[in-house]
Amino acid sequence: MSWLNKLGLKKKEKLEQGVEKSRDGLLSKIGKSIAGKDTVDAATLDDLEDALITSDVGVKTTVEIIDRIEERVAKDKFITQNELQELMRDEIVALLKDNNPDQPAEFDADFPHKPHIVLVVGVNGVGKTTSIGKLAHLYKMAGKSVVLGAADTFRAAAVDQLKIWSERAGVSIIQQGQNADPAAVAYDTVASAKAKGADIALVDTAGRLHNKKSLMEELGKIKRVMGKVVDGAPHEILLVLDASTGQNAMQQAKAFTDVVDVTGLILTKLDGTAKGGIVIGVSNELNVPVKYIGVGEQIEDLQVFDRVAFVNALFGLN
Repeated sequence: MSWLNKLGLKKKEKLEQGVEKSRDGLLSKIGKSIAGKDTVDAATLDDLEDALITSDVGVKTTVEIIDRIEERVAKDKFITQNELQELMRDEIVALLKDNNPDQPAEFDADFPHKPHIVLVVGVNGVGKTTSIGKLAHLYKMAGKSVVLGAADTFRAAAVDQLKIWSERAGVSIIQQGQNADPAAVAYDTVASAKAKGADIALVDTAGRLHNKKSLMEELGKIKRVMGKVVDGAPHEILLVLDASTGQNAMQQAKAFTDVVDVTGLILTKLDGTAKGGIVIGVSNELNVPVKYIGVGEQIEDLQVFDRVAFVNALFGLN
C-alpha cells in the first residue's frame, strides 16, 4: 500500500477528532433549538440562527442558511427534526466553495504549470510557516520535487523555522537571511525551481497587516518579479488563517483579500477549537475555497479539504 493510501485511511478518523469540539458545540446548540418541537416555527429558526452565529459561522452566512431553510419549510409545510438537520447539512455544503480543479489540491496530482508557484500569506502566529513545511513534506512524500523560499525576511525566526522544516522534509530552500529584500528571495526561489526542473515552489511572506499600503506594495513587487521568471506566477496565493480565532480570522481574511487575489485558504488549529464554523463563513463570504485544514500536530495532519466530509464530520455522521 502506498504512503498516500495509508494517509487516506487515517484521514477520516483525524478529521472527526479534529472537529470534535466544534461538533459538540454546534450539535448541542441545534439540539436545544429543536428539542421537544414537532414543527419548525419562527422561534425555532431564531434559535437555529443563534446556534450558527455562536458557532462562528458568521452573521451573513447564517442569514443565508436560515433563509434557505425558511423557504423549504414554507414549501413543505412540515419537516421532521432529522429532515431539518439533513437540510442544514445540504445548505452548508452548497455554501462552501469547491476546490478549483485548475489548481489541484491532492499532493500527487499533476500541475498545469511546472514549476507550480505558490505564494503563501497570513499574519504572524497563524501557523503559516508550519503549514508550508507540512505541505513541502506531503508533496515530497507524493514524489514531487519541492523548493521553499524564505521571503519572510522581516523576522529572523521565520527564516530559521523554514530552514528547519526544509531539513525535516528533505527539500531545498532559498534564503538570504533577515532584512533581505523579500522580492529578491522570491525571484531567486522561482529561478532556482525553474533551473532545477522542480514541480512546485512554496514561498513564505511576511505577516504584517498594520500597514496595508506597505503590504500591498511588497506583495505586488513579489508577484511582479515572479512573473518575470515563470509566466503566470504565482499560480496560487494561499491565505493561512487560525481557525481558533473565530471572527478575528474573518477580519484578517478580509484585510488580505483587499490587497491580494487570494485563490485558496488554509485553516489551521481546527482540532483545538469549538469555532470550526468559521470554515463555512470565511469560504462563503470571501467566495474563496478552503484548500487545506489543520486537524492536529502531526506532519500529516494538514489535510486536503473535502467539503462534504467536513460537514458530515461536523454533524457527527459516519
